Amino acid sequence: MKTAPFLFILLLIAGVSANAQLCSGSLGDPVVHITFGAGSGAGPALPPGVTTYAYTPSSCPNDGQYSLQNLSFACFGQSWHTLAGDHTPNDANGYYMLVNASATPGDFYVDTIRGLCPNTNYEFAAWVKNVLKPEACGSNGIRPNLTFSVETVTGTVLTTVNSGDLPAENPAFWRQYGAFFVSPPGTPEVVIRLRNNAPGGCGNDLALDDITFRPCGAKITATVAAADTSFIVACKSANKSYVLKADVTPGVYANPNYQWQISMNGGTSWTDIPGANSNQYLRPPSDIGQYTYRMLVADGPNLNNISCRLASNDITVVVSQPDAQVTNYVFGCYGSTIGLYAAGGSFYSWTGPSGFTSNVQGPELKNVQFTNTGWYKVKVTDYNGCTDEDSTNLIIYPAAHVTVGPTQSVCEGGSVQLRASGGTRYSWSPAATLSNDTIPNPIAKPNDTTVYKLIIFNEYGCFDTASVRVNIWRKPIADAGPDRKTRIGFPATITGKIAGNDIRYFWTPLQNIDQPDRLVTKVNPPKSQFYYLHAVSNLGCGEDIDTVFVKVYDKVLIPNIFSPNGDGINDTWVIEPLEFFPESVTQVMNRYGQVVYTSSGYPKPWDGTSNGKPLPVGVYYYVIDLRTNNEPKLTGSVTIIR
Repeated sequence: MKTAPFLFILLLIAGVSANAQLCSGSLGDPVVHITFGAGSGAGPALPPGVTTYAYTPSSCPNDGQYSLQNLSFACFGQSWHTLAGDHTPNDANGYYMLVNASATPGDFYVDTIRGLCPNTNYEFAAWVKNVLKPEACGSNGIRPNLTFSVETVTGTVLTTVNSGDLPAENPAFWRQYGAFFVSPPGTPEVVIRLRNNAPGGCGNDLALDDITFRPCGAKITATVAAADTSFIVACKSANKSYVLKADVTPGVYANPNYQWQISMNGGTSWTDIPGANSNQYLRPPSDIGQYTYRMLVADGPNLNNISCRLASNDITVVVSQPDAQVTNYVFGCYGSTIGLYAAGGSFYSWTGPSGFTSNVQGPELKNVQFTNTGWYKVKVTDYNGCTDEDSTNLIIYPAAHVTVGPTQSVCEGGSVQLRASGGTRYSWSPAATLSNDTIPNPIAKPNDTTVYKLIIFNEYGCFDTASVRVNIWRKPIADAGPDRKTRIGFPATITGKIAGNDIRYFWTPLQNIDQPDRLVTKVNPPKSQFYYLHAVSNLGCGEDIDTVFVKVYDKVLIPNIFSPNGDGINDTWVIEPLEFFPESVTQVMNRYGQVVYTSSGYPKPWDGTSNGKPLPVGVYYYVIDLRTNNEPKLTGSVTIIR
């Protein structure tokens, strides 16, 4: 059992007996508030004499048992609801009394309440819940039926109320039942009795929580006088006082005493306001925050007795004030975009030089001029309509103007000097091919055509950007191509290539060449000859020369020995220039006259095999028919060695 402030809504439902009555006036703080405590795991047994039921720590008590729990689940084949948490608001790990009613009707909770004021109106109330699911017991479960009684310690019944059958619901709701009674003169103690009237069988299971006794009496209505409301928002900047008043039902108190209280935690705890002892209270201006007020009333000295006094409804005064905050120092460069920014509210209204206005939190000024210089003021408004103001000074500095030199070109491997002006600080990129990236005139030596970007800053920190291109002229490269072979009277084709920027080219010598100004051309020298390909830069980046050798054969050269052993040296029978006699026929015989090799045109030199198998070392004999009108057949021997 414990006493504490408790706020709830009274719910009067069908089944309350005709003589039951809940308070229709104002209530005081609970004289008694039985919450069954809180903790981890099962709660302890109730004091002796409070209940005739047997205590169990189980979260699923059997018939005739009870437990104090903050969690119950999976009871009796899921026929009970899962009960997670008690009814008491904001009661972490709070317990409720979980009852599996006895098969025989009878009292299951009896307690003595002490400290009541004599001859005072009280409301007795409790919250209960049917824990049986509607579909349990074949949808025909027994519903708890309770009688709540308040008696004197000698047994005189002061009030009684019957709940009727507690409904089986899904989900299950906590329901409040209560009764109104007058404490007897000279009797500060009463007995509360909770009886279960339902018969035994499947069902008749319930949870109980939050048993309260509260003084009840006159209706007290508290408001903010000027607004006739119980909730008001005040702006701190208005520095305004408010009159709070409370109207009490007349004729109830012969000698009413009053006390205004304040709460800074939404009504969880209250503090008396010194000197606030009439039914009106002048609330002075205050700092930002939420303030809750109420007025207590009682007859004479009973005002100091929590068991006797009543409390009005709560009045809430919210003091609001946005905190306007704007960037302290704002500067910008002529022609740039400048952002203003404010915080601290929900709505913003800006004014400034040259007729500037804006309703956005962070407005932008584009292409600022010197006429934009000056103070900018912002009015910040919160959702309660309260305002605050702040301002900032905008300074416009002269813009930076960069000048760079024109596009430059340089031969590959060379360097150029870049030129810029207009700033006090310079930053070039890319920096890797510059002699210094922080000076106005660095030396650039790029490997490829490069665009150098520059940012300059003036003495005010304003910046400008520019870029300059350095073109790289590639040096000439001549490639005369592979060497060529031919026989007298037969032209050979030479194939040259060049690279570089703006290159002219030509072949030398000019004799026995078809087109010396073409990269691919035919030559027909009478004897072996070097030809030179010249590549000359028209941009002054030099000249490159490469050679090709044209071998001219005046007869067929037939080796008389080769060694096809796979060492890469003289592995084939190379006959030059037999490939220039495409109609020729070559035959090789062994010493028995058997043909071991035949080739038409000799496109590939013989490797010393016959039908894919290596021939043994020894002397072999050949006949080469060039198939020309004037050339005799060529005969002789060739030796294979390993």
